[in-house]
Amino acid sequence: MNKIISIGLLFFVLGNASLFAQAKTDAVLGAKDTLKSVDIDPLTPAKAAFYSAVLPGLGQAYNKKYWKIPLVYGAIGTSLYFYLDNNKKYNQYRDAYKRRLEGYSDDDYSYLDNSRLIAGQKFYQRNRDLSALFVVAFYALNIIDANVDAALLQFNIDENLSLKPVIYPNDVTFKTNVGLTFNYNF
Repeated sequence: MNKIISIGLLFFVLGNASLFAQAKTDAVLGAKDTLKSVDIDPLTPAKAAFYSAVLPGLGQAYNKKYWKIPLVYGAIGTSLYFYLDNNKKYNQYRDAYKRRLEGYSDDDYSYLDNSRLIAGQKFYQRNRDLSALFVVAFYALNIIDANVDAALLQFNIDENLSLKPVIYPNDVTFKTNVGLTFNYNF
């Protein structure tokens, strides 16, 4: 009986102590956010792609990847050079063949017969068309690169997410094992 009274008295004191310990405050309590607030602009990839479409390399400059600009102009410029060169040689072979059909033989390709002139036209026409395709492909690749790079700049890279190769010994055979661990800390 003595135990019951002492336990009841303990609950009574603890219950009243917590009741009297509460004070009315007007402050709103909230949980602290431990993550940094990073403003993400969803239009940044579109802006970079638009800038690269207007002027090749401008999207890379917008993304502050200046080292890519010479690569863009090198790829597009080289393809454009080969397009213009092959187009010039195609026109030379075509004009020589046309003059040959009109009866003249005083062109630069007098040492070639008609079949060789036609083969030269086809060769340079094919290379010209391929070079034009490369110009368009590198131009599109420039736009895609600026868009993807701007999207990846906003990607959260944190130390809580890691992917590490691990070499550890096997407990039974004592041989080394190679593994890949994926860790995510909350």
